[in-house]
Amino acid sequence: MITENQKEIISNSNILVTGGAGFIGSNLCETLLELGARVKCLDNLSTGHIKNLELFIENPRFEFVEGDIRDLETCSNACKNIDFVLHQAALGSVPRSLKDPITSNEVNVSGFLNMLVAARDNEVKRFVYAASSSTYGDSESLPKVENNIGKPLSPYAITKYVNELYADIFSSSYGLDTIGLRYFNVFGRKQDPNGAYAAVIPKFVMQFMDHQSPVINGDGTYSRDFTYIDNVLQMNLLALTCDNPDALNEVYNTAVGDRTNLIELTQLLKNYLSEFDPEIANIEIKHGPNRLGDIPHSLASVEKAEKLLGYKPSHKIKEGLKEAVAWYWDNLK
Repeated sequence: MITENQKEIISNSNILVTGGAGFIGSNLCETLLELGARVKCLDNLSTGHIKNLELFIENPRFEFVEGDIRDLETCSNACKNIDFVLHQAALGSVPRSLKDPITSNEVNVSGFLNMLVAARDNEVKRFVYAASSSTYGDSESLPKVENNIGKPLSPYAITKYVNELYADIFSSSYGLDTIGLRYFNVFGRKQDPNGAYAAVIPKFVMQFMDHQSPVINGDGTYSRDFTYIDNVLQMNLLALTCDNPDALNEVYNTAVGDRTNLIELTQLLKNYLSEFDPEIANIEIKHGPNRLGDIPHSLASVEKAEKLLGYKPSHKIKEGLKEAVAWYWDNLK
């Protein structure tokens, strides 16, 4: 976890969180405010929600700016007097990118480049950005190691890989310190269960709570390194404050280093939700076709993050799911 010195750095900083009204972004805003930072949130509310900011929107150290990263002037204004950027704004979802690759590219590539330019021109100290495990593409090697990637399998994966290439160029050409965090199937509080592109965990939780049968894509043997939000928050804080020069201008897996298949995941959700509603234990699970663009298995090596950033995952899948299920039950039932 972060040290007292790192906490002091945060408490004395102006930090911009793009996509700050979204799932991960709003959790970052909340955590940074708790640590004493002055936080600016930039979000166009296309996938984020004002309700995610309710707990702290009146905080005098918090500022919300409604704007789109596809507009360079908006990005430049947002970066004024900012020490650090945590760039979370993006259009996620492999299926969304397959349906509409142009918009995914505009947001995830052009918007990302706008933010890099704005950060450079405003002399931001460090640019930490959300990368993606989708960058590993068709690489079959397990566990996934940062310097061994395959061919991208979706427009979304291409955009996130391009982010890494641009960040590297801005580091080498302009001296902007960057760190990329390849997120692996993040879940937890504030994750939206609604919409066509909802992540599997909140979607299944809501279906169980409504006594509906979740549909697993494929036979359920596909596996993922499901990563609880608190692990992701830790990685962002470590990336923001690390003083090890060897750790800068690198990309890190942001995960647990363990994998769970969809059958196991669904059974764990049933078990934990049944503690609140015993009828859920009897709900049948259904199966559908495999989803286009999905990789069969994903498992991260977190050795690099442990060595260079001092990362120590605080939550394995079971601890994270218990906390997430309790949050959903309290907030969405």
